Parts: sequence; C-alpha cells; structure tokens
Amino acid sequence: MILAAGRGERLKPLTDSIPKALVEVHGQSLLERHLEKMRDAGIKDVVINLGWLGEKIVERVGTGSAYGLNVSYSDETGNVLETGGGIYKALPLLGDETFLVVNADILTDMPIPNMVLQDDALAHLVLVPKPDYREHGDFDLRDGRVCNSAAPELTYSGFTVYRPEFFATCKPGRFSVAPMFRKAADAGQLQGSLYEGRWADIGTAERLAALQSEYRSS
Repeated sequence: MILAAGRGERLKPLTDSIPKALVEVHGQSLLERHLEKMRDAGIKDVVINLGWLGEKIVERVGTGSAYGLNVSYSDETGNVLETGGGIYKALPLLGDETFLVVNADILTDMPIPNMVLQDDALAHLVLVPKPDYREHGDFDLRDGRVCNSAAPELTYSGFTVYRPEFFATCKPGRFSVAPMFRKAADAGQLQGSLYEGRWADIGTAERLAALQSEYRSS
C-alpha cells in the first residue's frame, strides 16, 4: 500500500494544483518511483489511498498496467483518515497476509523490504539515521527490535511491513499509527532494521528544493 492521501500543506503553493505524491524530483514523480520499485521487487498488487486531488493520481496511474502492476484505490476524499485510519479502511483490499506500507512522500534508493516477521512480531519498521533538521529521532534499535528511549537517534523511514493483526483492536475513523508503534515497541512486538543509504522526506518546499539541486549536480 502507498499512503498518498495527504494535503501537503508545507509544500504549498505547489500542492494547490497537484497531490503531494505527484511532486516530481528530477523529472519523475515520487509515486511513480515507488510503483516502479515495487514492480521490480516482484510485487503485483498495490493499493493507493486517495484524498487531496486524488483524481489526478487515478488519471496518472489508472489500473497500474503501464507499470506492470494491478492498482486499486481506497478513497478517502473529503475525510482523510491519517495513517492508521487509512490503512484500516484499506484492509479488505490488502488480504490476510503480511503487507508493505510506504509513505508516498519519501525518496530513497532503499530496496523494497522483504521482511519475514517472527512469530511474536506484529510489524517491522525500517529506520534511518536522524536527519540534521530534526531535533530528535523517533526510536532506537536493540537486538533487532524497535524500542522507545529518552533520546532516540533513529527516524522512522515511512516503510513498514505489517501483519493485519496489528490493527485487530482498531475501529473505523481517523487515527495515526504513531501511538500504536509506541505501544507495540513497549510490548516487544516491533521488529526493526536500519537503512543508511539515500533517504529523504519531501516534507517542505525547502527540502524539495535542496533535493532537486542535489540531483542536478549529481
């Protein structure tokens, strides 16, 4: 699943006319980069959630056949459900096995994770070193498990492999996965790994401009 419903407030005015997922870096949209990586990793079926200007994503991607994929959509137009609510709404489209969720506004050369979850794990988070623009990280890693700490040095990458059971106690509505990660980490139910290659969160116009400049000079 690719989370692509967000408004992209901090990328305005660019996102007044296009959804954040279709913002381009070096001539290719973030969303299409993810779709191509998923295809190359052998993934066949992809769900994209829709919110702000979601019709433009449908116009660009369609059935996914141009990317060698089968794409379906979970429509949140008019009521964007955040990360947790959006995934929960899409569960009927995601099936009964483990599934990958990717934040659309990430640019990375990370290979698509193909994690096998241990029996006592509900999810696997890929973490990255804390970017310089952040005062603190999100989590730490200890013996292959994600843990909460007072001074975390690692940041959530936006890539997670879930069991559907991660959402077993949830109800329909708008909610974030962040507090659910905290709870699962405290319970020792979150696997984790560290990726130290190229990774960028296209969260602001300044970060996007810096990344465009980096690509032009490389």
